Amino acid sequence: MGNRRAIVFLLVSLVTGSLAVGIAAFWMKQKVSDKTVAVVVAGRDLTAGEKLTSENLKLVNWPAGSQVRGSLATLQLLEGRVIATSVVMGEPILEGRLAPVGSKAGLSAIITPGHRALTVKVNEVVGVAGFAMPGNYVDVLVTIHQDNKPPISKIVLEKILVLATAQEHVVRDEAKPRVVNAVTLEVTPEQAEKLDLARSIGTLSMALRNQVDQTLVATRGAVVGDVLQVNSAAASRPIQRDGSGDAATSAIEIIRGVVRTSVSVR
Repeated sequence: MGNRRAIVFLLVSLVTGSLAVGIAAFWMKQKVSDKTVAVVVAGRDLTAGEKLTSENLKLVNWPAGSQVRGSLATLQLLEGRVIATSVVMGEPILEGRLAPVGSKAGLSAIITPGHRALTVKVNEVVGVAGFAMPGNYVDVLVTIHQDNKPPISKIVLEKILVLATAQEHVVRDEAKPRVVNAVTLEVTPEQAEKLDLARSIGTLSMALRNQVDQTLVATRGAVVGDVLQVNSAAASRPIQRDGSGDAATSAIEIIRGVVRTSVSVR
């Protein structure tokens, strides 16, 4: 009799516990569903200038307490819009990262309003050996050879955004250099005029900048005399003599290809 009563009590406890767990799970599910909102996110990695469609977007439940300001909740509102900056899969699509309504897909959609895109021809040296990639900043230099005047090299534009290399405005492997024959830069109308004139009267070069460097430097330009200038302190230093009264000898090292020779001079 005692064993039967214990078994009944155990069964009642198991049923009651299971019922309590089920009720708690249902309550938690309801609480979670009550605190989520629909948010449109990228269904895959999206590149700047790409058109948004239902195939590259998806709708997910997002915790209401951590909803990103500017996120959108309807796929239809984004159909045909153009993304202005690259986003990764699962990242919310924000209104502030979209090109204006009516923008066409492509490079023109990512140009800052009031700016222009200007393409300049480059080679491996001018293009910073392929390290000037979309999203990087460069300084533009011009070297001018004038008649009866010494050549001069001068920085004419600073902190210029690289929009595209060749005909691609996105590089998947950002660490890998890619030598191209053209670089498209984002400039103001005034900078576009200066850049267009510079490439017609001289030879262009680019200097890669640090992404966060905001410093602008005013330079006077470099001429041949600056390159060949001899250190005045070294030129005025008196010749040292050894104990014999003769001028001390010095050695000049001459390198021709892989052959290295040394010549003694007094």
